[in-house]
Amino acid sequence: MATMDSVPVKTALARRLVTFGQEHLLRYWDELSLVEQADLNAEIDAIDFAELAELFAHPSSTSDAAARARRAAPPPAFRLHDTAAGRAAASERGAAALSAGEVGVVLVAGGQGTRLGFDKPKGMYPIGPISQASLFEILFAKTQAVGKRYGHQVPLYLMTSPATHADTVSYVGAHGEQGFAPGDLSVFCQGTMPALDMVTGKVLLADRGHLQLSPDGHGGTLRALERSGLLASMRARGIRHLFYMQIDNPLVSVCDAEFIGLHLLEQSEVSTQVIAKQAPRDRVGNVVSVDGQVQIIEYSDLPDDVAELREPDGSLRFWAGNTAVHVFDVDFLARAAHSADALPFHLAKKKVPYLDAAGKLIEPAEPNAIKFERFIFDLLPAARKAIVVEIDAAREFAPVKNAPGSPSDSPETVQAQMIALHRQWLTAAGASVAPGVAVEISPSFALDAAELATKIEPGLQVTEPRYFC
Repeated sequence: MATMDSVPVKTALARRLVTFGQEHLLRYWDELSLVEQADLNAEIDAIDFAELAELFAHPSSTSDAAARARRAAPPPAFRLHDTAAGRAAASERGAAALSAGEVGVVLVAGGQGTRLGFDKPKGMYPIGPISQASLFEILFAKTQAVGKRYGHQVPLYLMTSPATHADTVSYVGAHGEQGFAPGDLSVFCQGTMPALDMVTGKVLLADRGHLQLSPDGHGGTLRALERSGLLASMRARGIRHLFYMQIDNPLVSVCDAEFIGLHLLEQSEVSTQVIAKQAPRDRVGNVVSVDGQVQIIEYSDLPDDVAELREPDGSLRFWAGNTAVHVFDVDFLARAAHSADALPFHLAKKKVPYLDAAGKLIEPAEPNAIKFERFIFDLLPAARKAIVVEIDAAREFAPVKNAPGSPSDSPETVQAQMIALHRQWLTAAGASVAPGVAVEISPSFALDAAELATKIEPGLQVTEPRYFC
C-alpha cells in the first residue's frame, strides 16, 4: 500500500494556508503519525478557505428579522377548515405522480439522541409504544408501504452527519437494507463547516490533528445531494419531486398524495406543511409572507408584540408553525444548487473548546467562536411559487425532541399520541378498544384508517395491548 509522503504534502498545504492566514493549522504536523497527517490533510482539503474568508468579512445577518416580521402577513395557505373542493383532484394527481415513480424521499437524520439520553443516532431510538420499533424502522416502513400502495417503490435518500454516519451505515447493513430493493436506499453524509475564532477569523483546532468542525445544518442537504452525485442520479431515474422530512416525527404522513397533488396542481416549487400554533410563543418557525414571498421567521426572531397580534375573530395572525416537512421540485433544487445566494450561511456565536498556541485545551466561559450553518427553509423565497398546507397536528406531528419525563415532545408524549391515533383508526374501522389499552399499528399493516378497515374483522374487540403487524 502506498503511503503519503509527508514533506511535500505539508509544503503544499502550507502554501495554500498562508494565503488565508491559516498556517497555524499545521502547528503540530510533525508530531502526528502518517495516518493522523492524512486525516488532517483531508479535513483541510475539504474547506473552501476563500468562502470562509468572505463569510467572516461579510457575515450574513438575521438582524433584519424583526423588520421583516413587521412587514409580514399570514401566508396564503390551504387550511383544514377550507372547503373540500379540489382535495379529491389533488389526491388523484399526487397518486398519479407516485404511481409513475416520480417521487423520492429525503430523510434528514444527522442528529444524535443526546437530549434523549441516547448515545446513538436519534433514528435508532426505540419509539414504538408496544413494538419498540425505532424511528428509522417506522419511517422506512412507511416509505415502503407507500411504494406498495402505488405500485412503484419510492427511493429513500438518507442524510447522516459525521457524528451519525458510521453507526447509521452499520445499522442499515445489519438490518438487510431495511427491506429496500438495491438502489432504493442511498445513505449520504452532510458536510461540515469549521468554527472560526470570533476575533481573528482563524480556524480553531479541536486537537493537534483535527479541526473544530460541526455539521453545516439541514440546509446542507442540497450541497450534499449535489456533491454526492445523488441529485444527478435521481434526475436520471425520473425522480421529479422530493418529499423531505426529518427523523424525529414518527407520525409524518410520508408522501401524502393530497399534499403532493396540491404541490403539483399549484405548480409550486417548494411546498410546506404547517400546524396551527396553540400559543403566540410556540417554539416553531413561523411561516409568513413578506413582500409577496413565503418565508420562515424563527420563533426567537419574532418580536413579542408581533407574535401576539390577533385577527378580528381572536385567532393568531401568525398562526402557521413549520413542521419541517416539504415537497421540493428536483429541477428547482438543481437550479438552487448552482446559485450562491439560494442558501446563505447563518452565523451563530458559540462557546467552542479549542487548542491554543501552547497545545492546551481551552474551555471558554463566554462565546469565543463563530459557527456557520444553512437552513433548508431558506429555499422558500428563492422559489418562483411556494405554497403552505395545514395539517392536523394530532394526526401527523409528534416530534420527539426532549428528554424522557418532559411535559412535551418527549418519548412518553409521542407514544401517547401514537396510541391515541391508532385507537381512533381502530374505532373508525369498527373495532372497540378497552379504556386504557395501548395499541400500535405498523405501517406495513396499514397506513391509515381506511386501509386498516380492510385488514380487521368488523366488531373486533381489543382488551389487552396489541401490536398490529
